[in-house]
Amino acid sequence: MSKPKILVADDDRMLRALLSHKLKALGCDIVATENGKEALEVLENESIDLVILDGMMPIMDGTEALQRMRANPKTADLPVIMLTARRREEDAILALEMGATDYISKPFNPDELMIRIRRWLNGSGQNQAGSVSSVS
Repeated sequence: MSKPKILVADDDRMLRALLSHKLKALGCDIVATENGKEALEVLENESIDLVILDGMMPIMDGTEALQRMRANPKTADLPVIMLTARRREEDAILALEMGATDYISKPFNPDELMIRIRRWLNGSGQNQAGSVSSVS
């Protein structure tokens, strides 16, 4: 079985490095981008198993990228974890209604994120769909 490939789209270089380190320790391959436009380009050209998507990025934010992913049959069912500084309940509800698989507010606990990622990659996250977390 091949390694799961995860796309991390976040404009924070340090956070991309942290997530890449943690995800590689889980045995995943990582593709990292700085904005939603780059993320969509990766999704057109590579087979990705899960996306971690920041809500606020330059050029194209995570909300627009999520909308475009859900409108594309190729990525419509791809698990997408929104990882964002947007902490209001309305933001979480909107993202979940738009098709986000999970929603985690920054600051977050990296270990919790890794557990959630493992669940989605193992196919057992479906019963967790729509969960909202705000962990510091």
